[in-house]
Amino acid sequence: MAMNVVIAGAGDMGYHLAEQLSYENKNIILIDLDKDVLDNIGSRLDVMTVEGDSASIEILKKANIHNAELMLAVTTSEKTNICAAVLAKQLGAKKVIARVRNHDYLYPENKVYFENLGIDSIISPSMLCSKEISRLMKRSTFSDVIEFEGGKLSVVGITLEYDSPLVNKRLSDATTDPIFEDIRIIAIVRDHRTIIPRGDTYIRNNDHVFFISNNKSVDTVKNLVRHKEKEIHSVMLIGGDDLAYSTAKELENEYGVTLVHNEKERCKWLAERLDSTLVIHGDYKNINLLIEEGLETTDSFLALTSSSETNIITSLSAKNHGVYKTIAHVDTREYIHISHSIGVDSLINKKLVAANHVSRYLTKGKVEAVSGIHGVEAEFVQYLVTKNNRLTKKNLKALHFPNSAIVAGVIRGEDVYIPDGEFQLKLNDKAIVLALPEAKPVLEKLFN
Repeated sequence: MAMNVVIAGAGDMGYHLAEQLSYENKNIILIDLDKDVLDNIGSRLDVMTVEGDSASIEILKKANIHNAELMLAVTTSEKTNICAAVLAKQLGAKKVIARVRNHDYLYPENKVYFENLGIDSIISPSMLCSKEISRLMKRSTFSDVIEFEGGKLSVVGITLEYDSPLVNKRLSDATTDPIFEDIRIIAIVRDHRTIIPRGDTYIRNNDHVFFISNNKSVDTVKNLVRHKEKEIHSVMLIGGDDLAYSTAKELENEYGVTLVHNEKERCKWLAERLDSTLVIHGDYKNINLLIEEGLETTDSFLALTSSSETNIITSLSAKNHGVYKTIAHVDTREYIHISHSIGVDSLINKKLVAANHVSRYLTKGKVEAVSGIHGVEAEFVQYLVTKNNRLTKKNLKALHFPNSAIVAGVIRGEDVYIPDGEFQLKLNDKAIVLALPEAKPVLEKLFN
């Protein structure tokens, strides 16, 4: 039986969720006011569409809300989302999640109000994105960091430069070094394509390579790729909307933050609400102004304005002026794939961050967690081995995993393993699998 999911709102976030879920054979019904948007999505994805206001009882009934195992209210209007989620629960949806903007709603002590209304979870893309930025800052060498089991295993992404000892080697030859016992290359992004590497895959200059390692070996990865790490103390941030505000708030206790924004009234608003951030009113497109405000001596530059193009171009300028770490927010999904090839350290998109967060609620099979990587089609799925079957009787090599998936790590009680082909799973193991979308149905069969 496929799971029934109703998504209210067919913007970027709704579209991305519908796309992720349609790979997984879920029955998806998408509600939106805009017929053209629905027609466009209907022609590209295998989803049913309902035109209308998702906060209307009649429209929710039309979308078979009483059969929905999950309802996601992710329109751009917070009030619509809360109202639609409350009604959906009353009308029989098993689990409802609403997207909100207001920071007050997200304080832990206010959670109970929403639970009383029947809303299972509220999420704010801006807040999730700020936390993601904060994590990228802590591991400044890497473009991406994903931690499992509180950091026992980490996945880190890094772009290889031509002088890395791995470049132009076949994977099977490059990994003969004993340090590869605790590290494994699990994915390569090259020309916007995600490759799950095999022994005969060649590693090339400018490949964006993802390693998995146990917590002792993260530093080994840095040595292996010859990256010089620098500690970050100061941050310059441009932009003034919700994302810029929540990021400054998230970072200001740990770093010296300077925020530059071009609207005077909003700068006053920000200055009143931020504790130690230095707020400057000025035109952030003017690179000379940024230099006067200390761009050349800052360690990190975050471009979080509402224009993707401005963010990319100012980040490249910051890089040219010697800034060590640059992160740009982009609104269009298409841009995410180009980050590693143009020279901005990390591009992120708050709607994708939020969609990846939500997709954790969704995968079947004994799934513990799901997380995505920016610009990579594959995502990590953490499965629990719940019964002794084929999985526990043969080694990994003999299980014939799909080519588009790889068992990246295994957590067994307190121990962590980075398995090779000879490794054999046991009951209650948590297997962390990196899978491209087409591998998901096969994996669900294997792990169910």
